Amino acid sequence: MIDFEPTEEQALVVATVRQFAANEIRPRARAADEAKAPAREAVAAAHALGLIANALPSRFGGGGERSAVLGALVAEELAWGDLACALAILSPALIAFPVADFGSAAQQAAWLPRHTGDAFVPGALALLEPAFGADPFRPRTQAKRDGAHYVLDGRKCMVPWLDGGDGVLVFADEGGRPQGFLVPRDADGLTAAPESYMGIQALPTVELALAGVRVPAEARLGGERGSDLARVIARGRVALAALGVGVARAAFEVARDYAKEREAFGTKIGQKQAIAFLLAQMAIEIDGARLLTWEAAWHLDQGADALREATLALDQVRRIGLEVSDGAVQVLGGHGYIREYLPELHLRNARGFASFEALALV
Repeated sequence: MIDFEPTEEQALVVATVRQFAANEIRPRARAADEAKAPAREAVAAAHALGLIANALPSRFGGGGERSAVLGALVAEELAWGDLACALAILSPALIAFPVADFGSAAQQAAWLPRHTGDAFVPGALALLEPAFGADPFRPRTQAKRDGAHYVLDGRKCMVPWLDGGDGVLVFADEGGRPQGFLVPRDADGLTAAPESYMGIQALPTVELALAGVRVPAEARLGGERGSDLARVIARGRVALAALGVGVARAAFEVARDYAKEREAFGTKIGQKQAIAFLLAQMAIEIDGARLLTWEAAWHLDQGADALREATLALDQVRRIGLEVSDGAVQVLGGHGYIREYLPELHLRNARGFASFEALALV
């Protein structure tokens, strides 16, 4: 039987993150978007909460409490504050979680302690490729064995690239199978060009070019055993679905509160049937998408193959996130199109979920 009731400790974590998002993230969202950089104070403060470290093994300084359901709950609250800041806060997991799941003992000892210390160290995952019809399960980036090394060639896009990171996890085709490789950011042949998107402007992302990048054989994620990209993508889709629910919820709540206060012809617009029905449909869609996300996260926690459930949840969120954020702009009318108000930011961010893949992990 599926049970989504959080434990007392999990409920306390969610309440803490909700308060943090309201006090530290939401007030800085607009300024961060305009500055095209995350609010460093909020990111550092979130790291102090141990949101990623608590999910890592205790032998490396973590809390040992990995839960995809809790990760989804936390991701929703962070994205309610601001999507770009949430992605920045969760970025250490882009390396830490795959290494914890698949890494060799040496890889875990080398990489995991970096994300459990006092300083925030971001992570980076290079999965998407800048080509029409690109398939994350069939990367065009190539990895070829050359003696005691691998040589990587290809291009990746939409790679989170916050200051302070020292590595990137690159998935490449190795003899017909996708495998991960831990690549130092300063590796010869690796270049990063800044990108700019309609949304998530406060999250620095880059397009990576890998031209003959040589890494030792020990850099292959999981060593000879390798890694499972499908499970990485499933965890990424659950995380994105939860983040999308957070964006939709934020847009809905702004629209709902505005409709309660705004008057037209002597009546609150929330009492108008067209507005009331629109808001009710928003709430229904958000709850449905949230349940799909929780179901997928629950399957992950059971150790099951959750790729189908994760894909269904993200597909639903891609639709309702856009519909709800667009509806919020409509409820605010002319104010919804003004940058002084949040709905236009929510709409720009929600539009990106159609192309996002593994920008966060649970």
